[in-house]
Amino acid sequence: MDLLWLWILIGVIVLLGIIVGIFYWATYNGLVTLKVRVDEAWSDITVQLKRRADLIPNLIETVKGYAAHEKAVFESVTAARAATIAPGLTPGQAAQADGALQGALKSLFAVAESYPQLQASQNFLQLQGELVDTEDKIQASRRFYNGGVRELNTKIRVFPNNLIARRLGFGEREFFEVADAAAIAEPPRVQF
Repeated sequence: MDLLWLWILIGVIVLLGIIVGIFYWATYNGLVTLKVRVDEAWSDITVQLKRRADLIPNLIETVKGYAAHEKAVFESVTAARAATIAPGLTPGQAAQADGALQGALKSLFAVAESYPQLQASQNFLQLQGELVDTEDKIQASRRFYNGGVRELNTKIRVFPNNLIARRLGFGEREFFEVADAAAIAEPPRVQF
C-alpha cells in the first residue's frame, strides 16, 4: 500500500509540474505575442512620423518661395522636424517632439494664410492634403500602439502573470501620450 501512495504522490507532482510548465509556456508565448504587436505598432508610428518629416521640407520650400521674410518660422519648423526623427526616441520623447512640431506647423500654416497665391497653388494644396492624410495615419497608429501597450501592460499586471512576467524579462511599456492632448487632438488646419 505504501508503494501505491508513493506512485500517486509522484504522479501528482509530475502532473503539477506539467500544469506549471504549460502555464509558463502559455504565459511566455502570450507575452511575446503582445510585445511583438507593440513593437510593430511603434514601428508604424515611426514610419508615419518619418513620412510627415519627409513632407515638411517640401512644404517649407513651397511656402518659402512666397514668404522669404518669415525665416524664424521656417527655422522653428525645421528644428521641430529634426527632433521628431531623432534616433532612439522613447514614446514620451516622441510625444513631446510631436507636440512641438504641431505648434511649429500651425505657425507655418498661419504664414501661408497671408499669401492668397500660395493658397491657390496646386503644389501647396497637394502637400497640405498629404500632410493631413499623414496626420490621420499617425493618429490611427498611435491608437493602435496604445491599445497594444494596454493589452501588454494588463497581461503583465494580472495575477498570476505578475508573479512571473518580470522574471521572464517582460516589463511594462510606455504609452504614447502628450502633455497637451487638446493641441494634437486634430491635425493642423488651414482656413482659407
